[in-house]
Amino acid sequence: MSPPVPTGDELVRVLATLSNPHRLRVVAALAGGRNYVSRLARELDISRALLQVHLKKLEAAGLVTSRLELSEDGKAMKFYEVNAFAVRLTPQDIVTAVQTLSDQKKDETDERGAAR
Repeated sequence: MSPPVPTGDELVRVLATLSNPHRLRVVAALAGGRNYVSRLARELDISRALLQVHLKKLEAAGLVTSRLELSEDGKAMKFYEVNAFAVRLTPQDIVTAVQTLSDQKKDETDERGAAR
């Protein structure tokens, strides 16, 4: 069974989020299993601050989930894991998605105000 066709806004959000090489690396690293921020930053060789920015964008797009846990020594650790997702993209899927974009022009006018 094929995944449902995303709305235009969902498609734009997911594709924009995955268009960054750092975020692709984060998803690839988390595909191997959940991980906490400090370890993930070391494995990807990026700063924790930069990693946090990318993780927030991935989470906002629904591609990863986070959970705060306490370690044995009482330290708070934020774990991330990748959510199962599939991106199906065919020309017809794009036609369907475009019809649901929230930024579509209502009257289809160009910059001069003339009807197209």
